[in-house]
Amino acid sequence: MNISLRIKYSIIATLVLATPILAENEKNKDSSYAAQAEHIKQLEKDAPSNPLKNAYFGETHMHTSYSLDAYIGGNRMTPSDSLRFAKGEEMLINGQKHKLERPLDFCAVTDHSEYIGEMYTAMHAQAKGYDQDVLKELRSLTKYEEQIKWFIKYVISVNRGDAPPKHTDFFTGVESINSAWKVNVDAVREHYEPGVFTTLAAFEWSGAPKGGNLHRNVFFRDMVLPERPVGYAEFNREEGLWGWMSEQEKKGSRLFAIPHNSNASKGMMFNKNDSTGKPITLEYAQTRNHFERLIEMMQIKGNSEVHRKFWTADEFADFENADSLAKFSKREIKKENFVRHGVIEGLKYSTSLGVNPYKYGFSGGTDSHNGLTADVAEDNFIGGHGAADSTVALRRKGQVPEWLDAIDQSIGSITGVWAEKNTRADIWDAMYNRETFVTSGPRMLVRFFAGETLSKNPNDAKNMIEDGYKNGVAMGQTIVGLKKAPTFTVWAQKDVDKGNLDRIQIIKGWVDKDGKQQEKIINVAWSDKRKMDKNGNLPKVGNTVDLKTAKYTNEIGSPMLMGSFTDTEFDATLPTLYYARVIQIPTPRWSTYDAVRNNLPLLDRVPATIQERAWSSPIWFTPTKEKEI
Repeated sequence: MNISLRIKYSIIATLVLATPILAENEKNKDSSYAAQAEHIKQLEKDAPSNPLKNAYFGETHMHTSYSLDAYIGGNRMTPSDSLRFAKGEEMLINGQKHKLERPLDFCAVTDHSEYIGEMYTAMHAQAKGYDQDVLKELRSLTKYEEQIKWFIKYVISVNRGDAPPKHTDFFTGVESINSAWKVNVDAVREHYEPGVFTTLAAFEWSGAPKGGNLHRNVFFRDMVLPERPVGYAEFNREEGLWGWMSEQEKKGSRLFAIPHNSNASKGMMFNKNDSTGKPITLEYAQTRNHFERLIEMMQIKGNSEVHRKFWTADEFADFENADSLAKFSKREIKKENFVRHGVIEGLKYSTSLGVNPYKYGFSGGTDSHNGLTADVAEDNFIGGHGAADSTVALRRKGQVPEWLDAIDQSIGSITGVWAEKNTRADIWDAMYNRETFVTSGPRMLVRFFAGETLSKNPNDAKNMIEDGYKNGVAMGQTIVGLKKAPTFTVWAQKDVDKGNLDRIQIIKGWVDKDGKQQEKIINVAWSDKRKMDKNGNLPKVGNTVDLKTAKYTNEIGSPMLMGSFTDTEFDATLPTLYYARVIQIPTPRWSTYDAVRNNLPLLDRVPATIQERAWSSPIWFTPTKEKEI
C-alpha cells in the first residue's frame, strides 16, 4: 500500500468513524446507522483488489491492560493503543520507546475474557466497585515480587487448580464485562481503514482444566457481536465454548476459534476422547471442524510444530522447543501436544467417522502481554511479559511466572493470509478457508498448490500461481478422489530486510492401513547448487553469523526459491496431508543480540543462531468427501 493511498483511506475512514457506530444488531435504534454502514461498504468496495491475491500480515494473539496478568506486569496499553502500535506508531513500554519495523496489515486484540470485567472495574474510577480494597492493592503494586504473589493468588490458584474456575470475589457483575468489551469493540471500529488496515473483533477464552492449556482465540467476521465474550468460568472445556459459538451463529454472528500453545496442553489438545472421557463422536468432529479452522503454530512460549525428542529424523525439529514449560503446572513434553502429530492424527477420523476434527490450517501470534502487536524482530526484542522479562538480566536468568524460563521464550510468530483485498470480510474469509501461512518473524512469502495436472516445471511465480488456482487447489484446501499421483508446486521469497532462504520442504503425513502415523520430509528446492544424496538429504547451507558482532551476510542462500514435487508413492486409498516448510539461513537469536549489545557471554542453554522459517497451511487428500456441517 503506497503512502498516498494510506493517507486517503485514513482520512475517509476517520471522517466516517468519528461518530461511534452502534453494533449491527442495534441498527434500528439509530437512524444514522444505515448511512454510516454504507460509507464503510463503499470503502470496502473501493479497496485495491488482486484476483491472484496479496499477502497480508497480521497479529492474532496479544494482550493489553484489560488482561489481568498483563496489567499486573505493568502493561497500561489500551486496545486502541495496541492498534495504533500495529499501524506504526511509537509507544512507551517498560520505560522505553518502541516501534514496529513495519506496520501491519491487520490486527486483533485478544484480551482474556476471564477477568476482563474486573480489569474494567480496576481501571475506571467511575466503575462500580473501583474502591474495593483488593483493587486498591492491585493498583498500588510496584515491586515484581508483590506482583507475582498477587498473580498467583488471584489468577493461577483459580484458573489451574482441580476445582471449577470462578470469578474473583471483587467481580461486580456482567455489566463490567459489557463495559470492557465495549472498549475493545470501539477500538476495532475506530481503527478500521478498509484497503489499508483491518481490525477484527476478538477475545481469548482461556480454559485450562488441571493446568492443561486449551486456550482459544475467537474471531468475528463483522460487527454483529455478542453483548459480552464468554470465559472459562462459564465453560471450562471446548464443547461449552462451541455451544456458545453456535448460539451466536443463530443470532447472526460469523465466528471461528484458533487453539493455541498446544505444546502446553498436557495431551488434551488432540485427545482421542472428549471432555467426558468418551471417544470422539461424529457430532464432536463436525462441530470442531466447523468452528476451529486454524491452529497457532508458534508463539512466545515456543514452537508447537514438532520437538527434537520425538522427531529425531527431522533435522530442523530443534527449533524453539521451550523445554522449561515442563517445570511448571505439572506439564510434560509429550508428542501428543504437537501440531504435526495432531493434524496427522486427524486423518484417522476421516476414515472412521467421515470427518476430520483436527483439520487445521496454520496461524501464528506472539501472545505478547506488553500490548505490542507482532513485535517479532529478533534484533529488537524487549521481552513480552512486563516486569518478568523487561531487563536483560531477567531475560537471561528470570522466569515468566508459572510458564517457562525467560531464556526459552521465542519472539513469537506472525500470520500471513492470501486475500484479494485488505478488508474484514476478505481477511476473515481467508483465515476461515485456511489460505494462511505463518512465519517465525520475518515476512517471507510462501505459495503452495496441488493438483493432478499442474505444470511440473513452473517457469515463473505468476504462471505457477495462475496454474495453481486454475488447475489445482491452494493451501488450506482439499482434493477429493484423485485418480493419479498429485503434483505440488511451491514458491517462497525472502523478507527483503532479512536473511536469504536455505530450502523449501514438503512435509507429507498419512495414517497407514494398520492405523499408524507415517510421515516423510521431501526437499523440493534449495540454494547454492548443493547436491542431494540418495536418501534425499542435503548438506547444510552454511553459517555466516559473527557471534562477536551479532551480524551475518547474505553471501549464502537464495532470495527466492521455486520447485515442484510429484508424489509417486501416493496411495489413493489413504487420507493424506502435505504442507510446505520454508527454512531461512542461520541468523542471530534474540538472546545473542542481547548478549552482544551488553558485552555479556553467550548462554550455553540456548542456541546462538537460529534458522527462521515459514509454514504453509496443509493441503489434504481424501478418497471421499467429508461429512462437514
